[in-house]
Amino acid sequence: SATKLRQLDLLPIAHLHLSYILLDLEGYSAKETESPQILNTKTLHLVFHPNQLFSVQVNISVNSLECLQLTNIKLNNNNCGVLIKFLSGLTRGPTLLNFTLKHVKTTWKCLVRIFQFLWPKPVEYLNIYNLTVVERIDKEDFHYSKTALKALKIEHVKNEVFIFSQTAVYTIFSEMNIMMLTISDTPFIHMLCPPPSNIFKFLNFTQNVFTDSVFQNCSQLVRLETLILRKNKLKDLYKVGLMTKHMTSLEILDVSGNSLEYDRHDGDCTWVGSIVVLNLSSNILADSVFRCLPPKVKVLDLHDNRIRSIPKPIMKLEALQELNVASNSLAHLPDCDTFSSLSVLIIDSNSISNPSADFFQSCQKIRSIRAGNNPFQCTCELREFVQSLGQVSSEVVEGWPDSYKCGYPENYKGTPLKDFHMSQLSCNTTLLLVTIGITVLVLTLTVTALCIYFDLPWYLRMVCQWTQTRRRARNIPLEELQRTLQFHAFISYSEHDSAWVKNELVPCLEKEDIRICLHERNFVPGKSIVENIINC
Repeated sequence: SATKLRQLDLLPIAHLHLSYILLDLEGYSAKETESPQILNTKTLHLVFHPNQLFSVQVNISVNSLECLQLTNIKLNNNNCGVLIKFLSGLTRGPTLLNFTLKHVKTTWKCLVRIFQFLWPKPVEYLNIYNLTVVERIDKEDFHYSKTALKALKIEHVKNEVFIFSQTAVYTIFSEMNIMMLTISDTPFIHMLCPPPSNIFKFLNFTQNVFTDSVFQNCSQLVRLETLILRKNKLKDLYKVGLMTKHMTSLEILDVSGNSLEYDRHDGDCTWVGSIVVLNLSSNILADSVFRCLPPKVKVLDLHDNRIRSIPKPIMKLEALQELNVASNSLAHLPDCDTFSSLSVLIIDSNSISNPSADFFQSCQKIRSIRAGNNPFQCTCELREFVQSLGQVSSEVVEGWPDSYKCGYPENYKGTPLKDFHMSQLSCNTTLLLVTIGITVLVLTLTVTALCIYFDLPWYLRMVCQWTQTRRRARNIPLEELQRTLQFHAFISYSEHDSAWVKNELVPCLEKEDIRICLHERNFVPGKSIVENIINC
C-alpha cells in the first residue's frame, strides 16, 4: 500500500518478472502526476479507496501485462476522463487481453465512455462485477467499430435511476458486435432483438427479470449456439420453444430456475431442431413436459420438478443419451423403449419403492445410473433388482452401496440394500407350495405306516365298539339291564394265579350269587379277547 508512488519506490521489484502484483492505493493522495519504475508482470491488481472519487494521477507502465484488475472505482461525468487517461498507459501494450472492474459506481454516460474507449483496444475479455449506476440514464451514441473484444460480462448490477428509457440501455448491449455477452443479476426486464449483423454465439442472462416475451419473433440470432436464461420470470414452455424457432445454430439452452409449465394436451410444440442440451430443472413442470421436447436433444435435465411418471404415449427421443429426473416424484424406473440411446440416468431422490429388475435388460446401453436416496421397499419384489445391481459394475451404479437403503418395512428401515437378503423359499410361492405339499405327504405316509405297524386300526375299532356298547347301555333301563345281565364281573389274572382263582376265589364269589366271567369257561371261540370281555 502507498500514499505516493515515486520513480524509485518500485525499483526493488522492477527487474523481477512476476506473475501477479497487487498494489493497495486506498490511501493514495498525490496531487501531481507521478511516474514510477516500469514493472514486469502478467497480472496487475490495483485497489483504490472505496468512498472517494477516482483521482489517481500516476503513469504506471507494465511490460507483458495480460490481466488488469481495478477495484473500488467511483466515477461521475466530471472525473470519468481521469480514469480513461489512467487506462491509456496501461492498455497501450498489445498483450493486455483481460480487463476487470470490481465494485464500480458510475453514471451511465461514463460507463458508455469506458466501453467506447476499450472498443478499439486489444482487450478480448471485459468483466464488470458489482456495478452501481447513478444519476441519470439517457440515450448515448456508440460507434461499434471493429473490435478485438470477444466477451463482455456484467454481474450484480444495482440501478439507482428509477425513471429512464429502457431502450437506451438495451440498445447499447443488443447491438454489440461481440460473440459472448453475459448480463446477470440485474433489474433488466427485457432484451431487444439484435440487428442482422450481430455475431452473438453465447448469451447469458442469468437472474434477471425476463418474461416469456423475450426474443419472440426474433429471427436475427442465427449464429447463437448457447442461450442461458436461468432464474428469470419465464412461465410458458410452449413460448420458450417458439422463441427458439429461428435460432438455427442453437445447441445449448438453459431455462432452469424459472416457473415454467406446460398444460397443453395436443403436444403441438415448436422447437428448433438443433438443440442437443436442454436444462429445464427447478421449474414446475409435470408429466406433460414429455410431449413438448426438442426431437434431437441428447442431454436433458429435468431435476427438481413435479414429474410423477413418464407417460407411455410420448414422442420417441431416440437421440437422448443423458436424462436427469432427480428430485421428482417418480415411482418407477423409465422404460428405454422410448429412449433407445440412453446411457446416463440420474433418478435419485424420487419415490421409487419397487424398481423393476428388467430395467437393465430394457436399457442395455446404460453406462451410468444414479438411483440412490429412494424409499426402497425391501420385500420379495426388490430381491431380483438388488441381485441385478450386484451383477453390475460399481462404476455404472453411482453411489452404491451408501445411497441405497431400505425405506420400508420398519424392521428393515436404514438397512443398506447390499445387506438385505430374503430366502428363495419365502419369495417363490410355487416353491413354497411344493415344499409344503411334499412335507405333508411325507408326514401322512409316516403316520399311516406307524399306525399300521402298531395295530392302531384294531384299537380304534375296539374303542368304537366299546363306545357304541356304552351308548346302548345308557339307553336301556336299569331293571332291564339287570334282567338281561349275564355276568357281574370279569376276572383278569396271570397264569401264576390261575389255580388260586379257580379253586378259591371263583367258588367263594359264586357262593354269594355273583356270576363271574372266565375266559377259559365263558369266552366264545373265534372272537377276540376284547370282544369277549365286552360281551361279558
